[in-house]
Amino acid sequence: MGELLREIGMIARALDSISNVEFKELELTKGQYIYLVRICEHPGIIQEKLAELILVDRTTAARSIQKLEKAGFIEKRPDVVNKKIKKLYPTEKGLATCPVILQEHAYSKRVALAGLSEEEQTQLQQLTKRVRKNIEQEWDFVKKGGIRNYLEE
Repeated sequence: MGELLREIGMIARALDSISNVEFKELELTKGQYIYLVRICEHPGIIQEKLAELILVDRTTAARSIQKLEKAGFIEKRPDVVNKKIKKLYPTEKGLATCPVILQEHAYSKRVALAGLSEEEQTQLQQLTKRVRKNIEQEWDFVKKGGIRNYLEE
């Protein structure tokens, strides 16, 4: 099991590193592309929901959102009903950048899944989703102050 999680981690880190290098010319820094794509997919999302969607803490999300706003990729707009709530929207620059990010994502997906049959790809996706859901529960538990007991079992 430990080897499996190492493999997943190596894949994630490699893909993230590649993206960070390739998106540098787009003025996107470490990991910001993930936020931008999710905001493009969910215009009007609030910061807290975005953080939950990406599985990061609110402080990390706030820093990335602030940098994206400063770089002109997104903008915050007050909610129509509750002016205290700020909703996140892509700007024209952000909307123009999202397709480039999605093209890179599609390319990386083709490379990563090369040689796998459709059935294997489906199975891999289903199993990976199950693992993610397990980890999401732990992430939520720890985020809310829970202490995990490593000594069980």
